Amino acid sequence: MEASPDGGPIKVLLVEDDERLAQLTARYLENHAVLVTWTVNATGALTEARQRQFDVVLLDLNLPGGDGVEVCRALRQRSDVPVIMVTARGEEADRVLGLDAGADDYVAKPFSSRELLSRIRAVVRRARGLAGPAQRVLLLGRLTIDPARLQVTLDGREIALTSYEFGLLLVLAERAGRVLSREQLLDLARGGAEEAFDRSIDVHISRLRQKLGDDAKRPRLLRTVRGAGYMLAPPDDDA
Repeated sequence: MEASPDGGPIKVLLVEDDERLAQLTARYLENHAVLVTWTVNATGALTEARQRQFDVVLLDLNLPGGDGVEVCRALRQRSDVPVIMVTARGEEADRVLGLDAGADDYVAKPFSSRELLSRIRAVVRRARGLAGPAQRVLLLGRLTIDPARLQVTLDGREIALTSYEFGLLLVLAERAGRVLSREQLLDLARGGAEEAFDRSIDVHISRLRQKLGDDAKRPRLLRTVRGAGYMLAPPDDDA
């Protein structure tokens, strides 16, 4: 079985108002040892999330009784549970909207059930810090990154990050002072998942800067190298 952090199977909250699609998705996931709780609207999603602990939320963007983006924002105010947006709205602007709201990943309908399962497993591995071998604590000037505890502190203050944001920051921290292109960051942080897109990195970097208190116009920690990509400033260069 796919184990969750407490030793049980992966627990998924599926928020989808299309009954046929929800049943097919739930059946496939449950056949692969994933426990699925299904709800059809925004109110149900927030109620379930308050009452139970989940490893992943699969969240439709278009919901009766509330927009999926607003649900994602509400979830982010109280939890760092990984959120995968699942929607028929596949334009880049819609994907960016979902990521801006706090989603970790995005799957456009129609999607492959096998790919969806892979993405669920990937975000759970990242959330548990199991995406790679055990890593040492990284000390980079004002930043401390503990991969085993999925913990980031800045000047001794803990910073709350989503699993994807943590993975992206860790990739940059492990290569501090080195410029990484968007393509490299997509590959390293997502493990080469299909349907990734460059703009998603820009969104996540923007959110990381906000949480780290980095000036977007003159960032000192997460720097943009025009035409090349992004770089985490090395410790001796972060003043």
